[in-house]
Amino acid sequence: MNFPLKFKNSFLIVLLILCSCGKSKPAKEKTDFCTSIHKNNSTTLTKELQDVALLMKSKTAVYVLEDGSGSMVARAWLTEYAEKTIDIQYFIFSTDNVGLIACDYLVRAADRGVKVRIIVDDIMVDTDIEDILTFNSHKNISVKIYNPGVNLGKNIFQKIEKFTSDFRGANQRMHNKTFIVDDKVVITGGRNIADEYFDYDHEYNFRDRDILLLGKESGAVKKSFDEFWNSPLSVHVEAVVKGESKDTYQENPFENLHEYACNPDNFWPQVRKRIEKLPETFQSIKNSGDLVWLDDVSFISDIPGKNDGEDGLSGGGVSTTALINLIKNAKSSIDIQTPYLITTELGRNLFKEAVDRGVKIRILTNSLASTDNLEAFSSYQSDRERLLKTGVRVFEFRPDAEERKKIMTGELQITLDHQPTFGLHAKSMVIDNYITVIGTFNLDPRSANLNTECIVIVNSNKVSKSVLEGMEIEFKPENSWESTLELNPDSKVGNYKRFKTWTRKIIPKEIL
Repeated sequence: MNFPLKFKNSFLIVLLILCSCGKSKPAKEKTDFCTSIHKNNSTTLTKELQDVALLMKSKTAVYVLEDGSGSMVARAWLTEYAEKTIDIQYFIFSTDNVGLIACDYLVRAADRGVKVRIIVDDIMVDTDIEDILTFNSHKNISVKIYNPGVNLGKNIFQKIEKFTSDFRGANQRMHNKTFIVDDKVVITGGRNIADEYFDYDHEYNFRDRDILLLGKESGAVKKSFDEFWNSPLSVHVEAVVKGESKDTYQENPFENLHEYACNPDNFWPQVRKRIEKLPETFQSIKNSGDLVWLDDVSFISDIPGKNDGEDGLSGGGVSTTALINLIKNAKSSIDIQTPYLITTELGRNLFKEAVDRGVKIRILTNSLASTDNLEAFSSYQSDRERLLKTGVRVFEFRPDAEERKKIMTGELQITLDHQPTFGLHAKSMVIDNYITVIGTFNLDPRSANLNTECIVIVNSNKVSKSVLEGMEIEFKPENSWESTLELNPDSKVGNYKRFKTWTRKIIPKEIL
């Protein structure tokens, strides 16, 4: 399965965050860093959007979030100034630094009366049940688990029984990533909630991409979220684990969480300053023209369950169909970024037909040196030659990509005396220099047939030009190696990693 490396042995999730809330013993002497953190009560999300309120009724504004720090700051500020609701879907929501800080913001929003709803996928949960129940115990926070039965509250024998008796059902996961505030503002795209998606990890970080939406198309995202929330596949956490947290009897079960997130050693003051200044930054964005108002923006999401299962592990979904149609109708160029590139005969034929009619196709994916997923790379490696023979040009991301110095959070680079490894996680496509696709969809059978996915399709020369400029930089030799029929960069890693990759070839392609 296409799970990040750091979660292979310990799959974590949003609601695990409470591990430091109810169980940690208070230190003998505490420093109350939270007293120095002040929310600006003079503004609200409504006030900040007041000058574009009329536009939001008929058009959709899009703003591409390229760097991790900027994407994190946007989420934090929106959470801090939400007035009514925050609806969240994530595949991974970790208990690391970023995850704890994110959860602190959510609890503080809930304390103000904001209703928070969270859907998380069962397969990533690896925590004490009590921690999840504590988070859910807040009167304004409600948690549901998508497609339970493979992990949470199950012992090893029950998990094995689920995979052996319902292999397809156990492999149907929710890969959607949406963050919806007051039904007005949406962030979606490739990023999960964990250090490495926001340039906070000291060893390995992802080059990723999100997109922020304001206005009309936000309604389509909210409609999709409600469909997942109301689906029988989404089960309230208390029904899954059937328990009550002991921490709910504490006077303040979230005290340790707040102390952690307020500590400047955990949350860099420079990043907090950026959050405080986001209102003026947002005004600058609007005035600069980088926030583009459009008529033609589409949010497409698979339905819960993806498909009816009549075709076994195949079957596709609406996101798969949309991407196939875009490739079929491409006229001059297709530029793609995907962390995992596992092609089937159908996919290779689609690319070959496009190349034969004169479409130039370039794909950037992870190299063996940069990948976080040996299983996925092993399958790509097996079909790489067949893919290249279609006429597609393939580039593989360098772990020491020069571009990381511009994309990665500046605060991290100041803090460390070394450069973390850089991997690709962006899932984007630019077609004919006009159509831009940003979403959660990897080019692999799992995204095509098993996982629910969501994508945003933007028709705009301006947006496509901006995204393509970033892609062009990453196609350059200082950021990626071009793989050809004669030469590939697999030799850039040692024999042991190559051997481990070879051992993964036994895994069926259909579940990768």
